Amino acid sequence: MSDSRAFLEVKNLNVAYGKIQVLWDVSFRVYKGEIVALVGSNGAGKTTTLKTIMGLIKPLSGSVVFEGKRIDGKPTTEIVRMGVTLVPEGRQLFPELSVYDNLLAGAYLIKDKEEIKKRLEFVYRIFPVLEERKKQKAGTLSGGEQQMLAIGRALMSMPKLLMFDEPSLGLMPKLVDAILDTIASLKREGITILLVEQNVRAALEISDRGYVIENGRIVLEGRSSELLESERVKKAYLAI
Repeated sequence: MSDSRAFLEVKNLNVAYGKIQVLWDVSFRVYKGEIVALVGSNGAGKTTTLKTIMGLIKPLSGSVVFEGKRIDGKPTTEIVRMGVTLVPEGRQLFPELSVYDNLLAGAYLIKDKEEIKKRLEFVYRIFPVLEERKKQKAGTLSGGEQQMLAIGRALMSMPKLLMFDEPSLGLMPKLVDAILDTIASLKREGITILLVEQNVRAALEISDRGYVIENGRIVLEGRSSELLESERVKKAYLAI
């Protein structure tokens, strides 16, 4: 039975690339105001799950319901308009464009200039460095600043649900902490978050609940604090 209270409900999702199936009956829920971590090793199916939610991949079967409405099968622009945004792996910025123009690209669905200005102010409040560097080309920023810009661009669409795909990838440990602190602070701004992250310990430390995906199947779920104590999680992902 569907849970009408779930903000996002992914149910029995099966996805294939050509003839190769990569997701098998993946089901999970995200409630409003939570950070939910979807963790697992490389190639487990995490990115595929996010791309399917965003409408970039069409599932073989199963459903994706956001705020009580089915969004699987809808075009990505419509999903963004409904309030779902993805910060993709590898940032995917426009390196030759300025920081300001990259941010504007995140508001491409907005026509109201005052609204755009308000959203820019919101992003600059969270990332003051982006305001300082607004005329600089995105390609000249440091890795951490580029990740901030990728998050800032996503925030320009004022998402209700913000999904992150490997935000710590390629960053120095100090910057990883800063980015994850920012993600935690976005929850305090009222944004619900689905976090995909290979750094399992870091993801579980800032999230409320977590799901572990292995070989395209959800194998464990629970409160993040419980998963951190799970012998299976410790052995597979937290061994030092």
